Amino acid sequence: MNNRVIPFSPPDISEAEIAEVAEALRSGWITTGPRTKEFERRISACCHTEKTVCLSSATAAEELALRTLGIGEGDEVIVPAYTYTATASAAIHVGATVRFVDSLPGSWLMDPRQVDAAITEHTKAIIPVDLAGIPTDPAPLFEVAHRRRGLFRPEDKTGNGLGLQEQLGRIAIVDDAAHSFGASRHGIPVGSLADMTSFSFHAVKNLTTAEGGALTWNLPGSTDHEAIYRELQLLSLHGQSKDALAKGQPGAWEYDIVAPYYKCNMTDIMAAIGLRQLDRYPEMIRHRGELIDTYNRFLVPAGCWVIPHDEPGTVSSRHLYIVRVPGLSEEERNLVIRRMGERKIACNVHYKPLPMMTAYRKLGWDISGFPEALDFYRNEITLPLYSRLSVDDACYIAENFVEVLQSVRRK
Repeated sequence: MNNRVIPFSPPDISEAEIAEVAEALRSGWITTGPRTKEFERRISACCHTEKTVCLSSATAAEELALRTLGIGEGDEVIVPAYTYTATASAAIHVGATVRFVDSLPGSWLMDPRQVDAAITEHTKAIIPVDLAGIPTDPAPLFEVAHRRRGLFRPEDKTGNGLGLQEQLGRIAIVDDAAHSFGASRHGIPVGSLADMTSFSFHAVKNLTTAEGGALTWNLPGSTDHEAIYRELQLLSLHGQSKDALAKGQPGAWEYDIVAPYYKCNMTDIMAAIGLRQLDRYPEMIRHRGELIDTYNRFLVPAGCWVIPHDEPGTVSSRHLYIVRVPGLSEEERNLVIRRMGERKIACNVHYKPLPMMTAYRKLGWDISGFPEALDFYRNEITLPLYSRLSVDDACYIAENFVEVLQSVRRK
């Protein structure tokens, strides 16, 4: 009898991360400090951006992106119905109104035609989502934003003085890249593809800092990167004019509070994990590709649709292995997941569309208005995919999945 237990997505922590965290603890500097700044520099190098700000989560990164863009009450932000709540909740946190749009037929990607139809004079941002690590092609969204420039009304609701809406002269494209750190499209890394990009380093992500996230930007024109960086530091540290590292310099205790802002900075303990994860990241991504190829060999012949990682011109971060089973009902899908669980193999669903959730139904949304998102969700299953998983484990999971699927189809 096989006694394997396959969790869904445990973190890949090596002795290198443990040693770096221990060294951070011994250093006496455990909050935002030199390791966080080094992590920011290395992320910028990966993303080909001038600056990066590391934060406590991707949700915080997206929220601060919107605040930096001057988006607030009375503004509208367009979000795909097929995503996790963080994509929408960040917009709600700044006081904006969320406008959901449906997916393209047979896809998770937001439909550019519906994006176009949702735009009003109050629209300030569009937030695409890089599901499973596959970078969204931003070109259709930029085309819509440029074509709708005549409707755009720049207005800074935060009064930060950066003037980014005026500089853009159009709706901003803010990429939710929680899944896609390390991915690229036509040689351009995620982090540089959109106007602003938020990353997640949560425990289930390819590259983790336990919790944590980062924000990058690639704005057109003569961008004052230092001014944006300073604003994001203020927003993430109570509006304090100096962080702890700067205050720790000899005689530099004095500081000001320029506004009653928020607290969502990354610590050096988190950055210590991230720095050593970055060292190992290329090999982790390569191994994930091996696992995907293994799954594909079993599941494609079994009649499953599998999410297309690494298509021509695209390099995926290979974050999730998403399967759809044509003809499978939602009830049958749930039965497959239960039976896999009985075999001690954890599976998941990415995602339950937001208009199905209580919080968004209370805001007046109804899933009946998003038939493509609902159709994609009904027979979607996510199999385990993580860098500690062996190819033999992937074979075992795939064999069990095909067996379970066949048994449910015969039911």
